[in-house]
Order: sequence, then C-alpha cells, then structure tokens
Amino acid sequence: MSAVREFMTTDARCVRETESLTDAARMMMDLDCGALPICGDDGKLKGMITDRDIVLKCVAAGRDPSQMMARELAAGKPFCIDADANVDAAIDMMEQHQVRRLPVISDHKLVGIISQGDIARNYSEQRVGELVEHISERHGV
Repeated sequence: MSAVREFMTTDARCVRETESLTDAARMMMDLDCGALPICGDDGKLKGMITDRDIVLKCVAAGRDPSQMMARELAAGKPFCIDADANVDAAIDMMEQHQVRRLPVISDHKLVGIISQGDIARNYSEQRVGELVEHISERHGV
C-alpha cells in the first residue's frame, strides 16, 4: 500500500496566522495556487485558507484584507492526514469532507499537501474517478 508521503507535494508553504489576508493573497499569486495552510509560529497547522475565503469572508463582507489576519479564517479543527497514512485513507477523508486538498503532517508539523491532482497523477483511474465525483457533488462542478 502507498503512503501519503509518496504522493504529496513537499514544497508546501504556509501563511503564518499573524499575516494579513493581503499577504496570503500575494503568496497564492506568487505560488500560483488557490489555497494555503495556516500555520502558527510553532509550525503547527491551524487551518486552511482559500482564495474564495478571502473574497467571500473578507472582501465581500466589506473588511480590509490588509487588516484582517489569516488566523481569523482558521476556524475549527483543520482536516489533515499523517504522512505515513495510506493514500486510500486520504481519499476517504477528501470524499468525506468534500475537499480537494489535505495538509500532510508528521510529528504535528506541516510537511506537505496532497491534492486531488497529486492522486490523479499517481493512482488508479477508477479510484480517482470516484474521488472527483464525490468532491464535485458539493462544489457543483
């Protein structure tokens, strides 16, 4: 069985919980991505932030993204998976929570991200099809 660490993107970057949403948006632009983990000063995962979160929960709400901190969008317990977990467990979690990417942790620290795309490039066509179908139900894709 394949471990998550064999599929994940290892050069994942975090936005610090004390950084502004403007900083997060710039980081997303520089990295050409639509989501980032939010990490504390201790390197531990605090949540995830998406470009959609910034637009809907800040800009559309009339807030100033240069004044709103990433920690304000780190609500609840973030979904994540251990680097040594089986890829099927990651797929099950993505389906259950209808998310397209999961932060990967080891010793409670962020070590990567596994995305629907990472799995699609490396896994069976049938299983990837099921994953896309379950996640797309929620997102209306």
